[in-house]
Amino acid sequence: MHGRPSRSVIAAEWLLLLAAIAGAALLAGDAEWDPALFAILLVFSIASDLRAVEITAHRVKASGSFPAIVTAVVLLGATPGGLIAVITIVTTWIGSKYKGTDLLVNVAVYATFPLLAGAGFHAAVDESLDAGDTSFYLLVFALFVVALVIDFLAIALYTSYVEGSSLLARIRRSFVPILPSELAAALLTLGVVFAYEVLGLSAVALFAIVLLIFQYLVGELLLSQHRAVELEERAKQLAGFQVALLGALLRTLDLRDRMTARHSAAVARYSREVAARAGLSADEQDLAHTAGLLHDIGKFVLPDRILKSRGRLAPEDWDQIQRHPYEGARIVSQIDGYRPVGDIIMAHHERIDGLGYPRGLPGEQIPAIARIIAVADTYDAMTARDSYGEPKSSFEAIAELRRVSGSQLDGELVELFVNVLADKDLAYRHGEDADFEAELALDKRIHDYVGGSAAATA
Repeated sequence: MHGRPSRSVIAAEWLLLLAAIAGAALLAGDAEWDPALFAILLVFSIASDLRAVEITAHRVKASGSFPAIVTAVVLLGATPGGLIAVITIVTTWIGSKYKGTDLLVNVAVYATFPLLAGAGFHAAVDESLDAGDTSFYLLVFALFVVALVIDFLAIALYTSYVEGSSLLARIRRSFVPILPSELAAALLTLGVVFAYEVLGLSAVALFAIVLLIFQYLVGELLLSQHRAVELEERAKQLAGFQVALLGALLRTLDLRDRMTARHSAAVARYSREVAARAGLSADEQDLAHTAGLLHDIGKFVLPDRILKSRGRLAPEDWDQIQRHPYEGARIVSQIDGYRPVGDIIMAHHERIDGLGYPRGLPGEQIPAIARIIAVADTYDAMTARDSYGEPKSSFEAIAELRRVSGSQLDGELVELFVNVLADKDLAYRHGEDADFEAELALDKRIHDYVGGSAAATA
């Protein structure tokens, strides 16, 4: 059921309201009708509700009316407390956007929870306690908590039913954030009751001012927390969009050059397995996979005449090609948390002997994962049957890897890669079954990244 309550729900609301009125009539004889105290608590309750800070998205409201109502229940009785609650809700809600049945259910609930909680409280006090006992103040605290739970659950059950939403989700979203401040308000209520017993009416007026200040501070805290959550959510959404944009760039590059997508998938898969064989952590293996998948994204800036060229390139064309690690790193590093991926992309064409590009880094100065990708990249470029040149057999490619081991490529990583290939079939050795979409797994990447679990590795 969504949007509007049924007639049976409206009837139940009226029955609840009528029952509350009948209960108030029965309990009215036991009330302490102190006009001055009643007036102070009523004015404070209304003023506090009028100044309440509401977080609409979470339906959370910071108001000091609840301590005033509970204080009235303790010091005056359940009926005066219920009357203050009803007058407060009617005064502050009439003329607002909440009309009709929304107002009715709130009046019914506000008329009910002071009577239910208050009747139990005064029954316990009348039987065994005086106002000076420690147990009396524990009961006041319990009264506050019970009244709060009754109030919240009644409204939450109604709203969840009408909107067809989850009650547990509403509790997590609306009740849990305000619980610490409400417990603090309960302690302040104990202070009001104690001060009244010791100092009289003037103490209640003083504490009313304190509660208003407390309400303002809690409201500002809730607003700041809400804004921080909103900012974090928007940042994650933006990051998810950026990850999706990377996938779109890769797909566009694939449309321009069919070899690129399969090659990227193969290098990503090889790199992850070599990283695992090298004993790197799970996060580092994911980092190797992501960097392998994105290592050629800088080729996006190359014109088609260079990207698809099958002949000899001019020196100026080689200058552009040698910029693609830099361009790829620049693109990827714009995403929050992807700078380590960008650093690896920048270095994947460096050589052990320091004759690589773009920075001429030698040996151990090249990141380990970049050295892994260099081995996988070199091997797949030689063996791929969709490459621009005549493909080599796996055996021939391994021999070539070993020939340049220690000068172009890291010798230890070359041997680890050979070990990975040792028990694989022909399709794997030639990267023929490398599936770009499966390796990209874009939906999962966006979900993980926006959920905060991907961080720098995606």
